[in-house]
Parts: sequence; C-alpha cells; structure tokens
Amino acid sequence: MNIDKNGFEIHSGFLGNDLINEIITEIESLGSDYPKHGIRNAEKKLILVKKLVESDLLRDKAKSFLSGNPEVVRVIVFDKTPDKNWLVTWHQDKTISVSDKKEIDGWGPWTLKDGVHHVQPALNVLEEMVTFRIHLDDANESNGCLKVIPNSQSLGILSKNEQDRVVAESAEYICSAKSGDLLVMRPHLLHSSSKGTKPSQRRIVHVEYSSFQLPMGLAWA
Repeated sequence: MNIDKNGFEIHSGFLGNDLINEIITEIESLGSDYPKHGIRNAEKKLILVKKLVESDLLRDKAKSFLSGNPEVVRVIVFDKTPDKNWLVTWHQDKTISVSDKKEIDGWGPWTLKDGVHHVQPALNVLEEMVTFRIHLDDANESNGCLKVIPNSQSLGILSKNEQDRVVAESAEYICSAKSGDLLVMRPHLLHSSSKGTKPSQRRIVHVEYSSFQLPMGLAWA
C-alpha cells in the first residue's frame, strides 16, 4: 500500500523493542489522574514520548511525506484494553490543535479539549499533514485494530451521509500490525476501529505532523 495512491502505508519493525518497553513502562507509571486509555498532549506528560516525537527518526520520516519542515500538531496515546474496549465509527480526522482562537475564513467550529484550542481548518491544511500510528502492541481484528477505506482521502472533506455512502460502496482494509510497526496515513482518510472480540492491550502512540504555515500568528499547540 502506498500513501500517494491509497492514503496510507505500513512500515514493519520501525521501532525497536527496548524503546517500546521503556515507553510502556512510563505509561504504566502514570498516576490515576491520567486516563491511560486516551492521553491527550502525551508529549507534555511522557518524557520518552516527547523525545520520540521530536527525534530525527520520526521527523526525517515525516519529511518524506510533507513539502516542508514537519511540526508536531498533536500527540495522543491510546490504550484499548478489556476494560476500555471501545468502538470508533467511520470518520475523518478533521481538526487541528493550535495556540489561540482566531477568526479565519473557512475554519470552524472551534472547541477546547484538555485546555487546548481545536478547530476544523480548510482542506489544504489537512493535505499538508501526516499521521503516524506507532504500535506498542500487536494489533489485529480480535483486539480492535484500525480499518481504513483506501484512497478515501482523495474525496476531500465528507459529510456524514457522504461518509456512509463511501463506506457502503467500498472495500475496507484491515490494518493488522505487529509491535514496533508504523502506520502512516493522511488524517482525512476514512477510518474506524471495532470493539475487540478478544480484547487485549492495544497501545498506540498517535502523532500528527504538518508542514503548513499557520496564518495570523498562530502556532501548533
């Protein structure tokens, strides 16, 4: 699978076992104040995740998918477990997190999540973004791995009805992966994940990069 044609691709063995185990240990050491199934702004809460997303390993990889210098947009750690075994319906990732709220034509609505401003920007912003999903555990259908509709990113921003129609008319791809594998995708690629039928831990470091030059003095949050 190729990101230019299909909107995603998978790189096997991207991250080594030692670093994976260190990141898992740091995640598990977090206090009960943190909902470990979904840690937003993870680079501000986990030292090793911050080092990872700012590393040459990830930035150089991101450069190969972007037209300019990659900046970190958003970092989330997901941990799907037998106790937190959720369904994510088909959708596109259409929001970005930025430093301030500004009135910009074609941008909106605005929301505040974990104290950070989020907004749906114009399509050209999303087209200058790439999402990395780094697998800390094996992911497959039985524990709720990601599913995608290949090439759906080429359709632009879709309404809910349009998304439903595309999903009904298209063949989904099951993104099974091993621990250490990297899934690269465009954020507005249609994707979902089912509840695990045999749920086990499925930890993901989700990182979004962009080379888009933000307007009006905005910075990536």
